[in-house]
Amino acid sequence: MLSEPSRNWTLDELLSGAGWDDQVHVAGSGMALSELGLVTINEEIEAFVSLGEEGVNAHREGLLEFRIWNCLSSLPESERTMDRLFEEGFERHEAGPGIGLLKSLGLSIDSGRLVAEDETSISKQISVRSEFISSLSEGPVSKLKLDDEMVSHFLGRKGLILINEETSRSWSLTDAGSSIEPSELEHVEMIGEVTPELLQSENWRGAKFKPFDVNSPAPIPMGGRPHPMQALIERIRQVFLEMGFSEIEGDFVQSAGWNMDALYIPQSHPARTMQDTFYLSEPSQIDVDEHYLDLWSKVHEHGHDTGSKGWGGSFDKDESRKSLLRTHTTVNTVRHIAENPDEPSRVFGIGRVFRQETIDRTHLPEFHQIEGIIHEEEASLPMLITTLKTFYSKMGYPDVRVRPAYFPYTEPSVEVDILWRGQWLELGGAGIFRPEVTEPLGSEWPVCAWGMGLERLAMIILDLDDIRQLYQPDLERLSRMPIL
Repeated sequence: MLSEPSRNWTLDELLSGAGWDDQVHVAGSGMALSELGLVTINEEIEAFVSLGEEGVNAHREGLLEFRIWNCLSSLPESERTMDRLFEEGFERHEAGPGIGLLKSLGLSIDSGRLVAEDETSISKQISVRSEFISSLSEGPVSKLKLDDEMVSHFLGRKGLILINEETSRSWSLTDAGSSIEPSELEHVEMIGEVTPELLQSENWRGAKFKPFDVNSPAPIPMGGRPHPMQALIERIRQVFLEMGFSEIEGDFVQSAGWNMDALYIPQSHPARTMQDTFYLSEPSQIDVDEHYLDLWSKVHEHGHDTGSKGWGGSFDKDESRKSLLRTHTTVNTVRHIAENPDEPSRVFGIGRVFRQETIDRTHLPEFHQIEGIIHEEEASLPMLITTLKTFYSKMGYPDVRVRPAYFPYTEPSVEVDILWRGQWLELGGAGIFRPEVTEPLGSEWPVCAWGMGLERLAMIILDLDDIRQLYQPDLERLSRMPIL
């Protein structure tokens, strides 16, 4: 380096100039000279984007939304349905997520048909995505040369792209290094780690050691502690128990009847299609009491004796018998009402639910819901709002507001917000169950009901920006999270 003191030297140039073949020598010598103030080490980190395994398949066969859109575009508008996609050879695990992707581009579902208001816009957006994937087919590309929005989009889709960071280093002499005489420099091997093998040999005699500071703080071993999510669940459980509620549980696998029809969700509702719900092939159906099937059929078709006009159309009992992974924990509370129609109760539940969501910083296909009801003759909306304000106050958020909202199975309905860092943040929905829900279950009493996402509350309490951090096996990160 003294031969050209003003030069910025790369790794390959130093290896060649020194006659070394191992970069460890350059790194070690450079660090030692840097500690002496003779050399400056410059680092540049550059991110490169490449195709993952799914990305390679997408380049070869076409993106999922590209293939489904091509299929739909070739069909008459009247035949653009989920069933037709299945007939065209798309598997259920493809059709659901694919329609979900197209919905984000402008596709909608109307009475079971897939409708696009602006086909040109959808085609253009898909073309941009396909061109992005093609641009990576020749090998890694610097992230700086790519569209940030496209990179962000595909990072949220499993296995399509990968990002690798490469660090390049160069070395240059400082003023002190440029003025030093070569005779003042000496190559010395220093031992940086004392091992049992070293002490058992004679190699330590006469050797030079890197300085050791026996007073330096040592890492403190972390003791065991509950996982932050489990600790939060226990905290929420204790709050509801203190408020006089009892806990209920239910099965993950439910029938569509109890999961959807009992809640007066129409059988044509988008949430019932494959893009939102995990339907099961084994068992494909679950027996449902014919008594409830008859009641739900009457309520959905013409309102029965609830005072409602119903949804109209015909009710499909086979649809009610389909088995699925529950999409909410409300199914537990409606079954509790059906089993105890004349008994006052205040119950809550905390459980896992399952929906076909694209994994990103705020969404997971498996998450938790907090559910509760007040089933009493004098239950009312003010009672519901007071209960929710008390709960959030006990959780550390005394500023609560409610706003009018719409949900298929409550009327009136409200959304619940808390004041967090000076802004209102929506955490869940609530309302009074409609008569179309409660009367078929055998209850004439009003039912205050609410539901909220546990993970969103966890992100606020634990100050997280990415929901996936809750489930990553990073013990160091988990140990730094607050103790609840």
